[in-house]
Amino acid sequence: MKNIQLEIPENLDLDEKDIKMILASKLYEQGKLSLGYAAKLAGYTKREFAEQLGKYNVSLFNYPPSELSRDVKNA
Repeated sequence: MKNIQLEIPENLDLDEKDIKMILASKLYEQGKLSLGYAAKLAGYTKREFAEQLGKYNVSLFNYPPSELSRDVKNA
């Protein structure tokens, strides 16, 4: 696992937990991390992470538009 160090402007008023959640939710949204791994990165259980996603405007259901269209046609 990689470790990185970031300098975040103080006026953003973000703590380490916020930054981890932002990063994990974005990587989950992009399909780069599973729900479980994103939750682990953010320091939450899967359930807690799933509940937090809405606060970051990330859907729990992460389907690409092509799959969603296909599902609608098959419904």
